Amino acid sequence: MSDLDGLAGVIAAALDERELGYQRRAEGSFFVTLPGTKKLQTNCWLVLTPHALLVEAFVCRRPDENHEGVYRWLLQRNARLYGVHYTLDDMGDIHLVGRIGLHAVDDDELDRVLGQVLEAADGDFNTLIELGFATSIRREWAWRESRGESLANLRAFAHLVSDSDVG
Repeated sequence: MSDLDGLAGVIAAALDERELGYQRRAEGSFFVTLPGTKKLQTNCWLVLTPHALLVEAFVCRRPDENHEGVYRWLLQRNARLYGVHYTLDDMGDIHLVGRIGLHAVDDDELDRVLGQVLEAADGDFNTLIELGFATSIRREWAWRESRGESLANLRAFAHLVSDSDVG
């Protein structure tokens, strides 16, 4: 058994112990689903390479507006993250990425890094939505109100809608 096979076993055992849903894709690749509260779930890749475990999680799509404010916030937030940092892909979508040296891949480190991914992706989600999609939220709120649709999953953003608009 190679070192990477052994580490793949460590990763699988850690995911199983935490009862996290995952699929093993290519050799040494895990597609993990982390449950959330603000963001219903965060999909995260764990990929073993010869030198590191790569971590990548999609957080949200490219902001519609206030790009400078969103990016400033992401850069400031990066200073407080453990093991991962915010980045943008070629489309401008927001991801968390990190690299863990193979020597550090163990149950405790996986717990810390996956915990940080979940805390950031889920905990920062509403802030990112407020900063980058306020106009869309207001438009969606008005559309739902006009049709008598539920506003339940928009209630966290009620403060973005003027008091006279909130029903």
